[in-house]
Amino acid sequence: MAEVIQENWILLVAALVIGVLVAWWIFAMNRTTRVERADNGEEVGTAKRNQALIDSAPAATGADSPAASPANADQVAAATASADAEAGASVAPEPAPAPAPSGAEDDLSQIKGLGPKLKTQLAEMGITSFAQIAAWDDAEIDRIDAQLGRFQGRIRRDNWVEQAKLLMAGDQAAYESRFGRT
Repeated sequence: MAEVIQENWILLVAALVIGVLVAWWIFAMNRTTRVERADNGEEVGTAKRNQALIDSAPAATGADSPAASPANADQVAAATASADAEAGASVAPEPAPAPAPSGAEDDLSQIKGLGPKLKTQLAEMGITSFAQIAAWDDAEIDRIDAQLGRFQGRIRRDNWVEQAKLLMAGDQAAYESRFGRT
């Protein structure tokens, strides 16, 4: 009888060990994410450094450079709203676009790629007519485009200046052949 109990005890321990190994294999070996550590000879916990950035020369030198006037300096922290907070230097305000002649407000939503949200943004900048958009040069396009936020790039991509010129001239046939129906 003692031999039977001893054999059952051995079988019970063997079954337990096999069960633990199977459970480990199921949970540990079948994970979708595995973290593998490569031994590259560095000390554990050290941060990797970009030595090229550490060794490079400062981008600009001089009294007006950001390196000479760090962003956390007292003079930068106390900068007024019309000053560039990074450089600490005064920035000239952006020139306002030429006002539209009185009563010359056009439906800018006729321009492809210019919806109600952009129409409102442009109106806040004082742009309400095809003539204003038709008169834009590259510098003006860049200035306006920088203020469009997530709509940046639409002016050139959708060719607003050409559309505005055709709509201003009233050449509906040329507009429709180039851009489709309004």
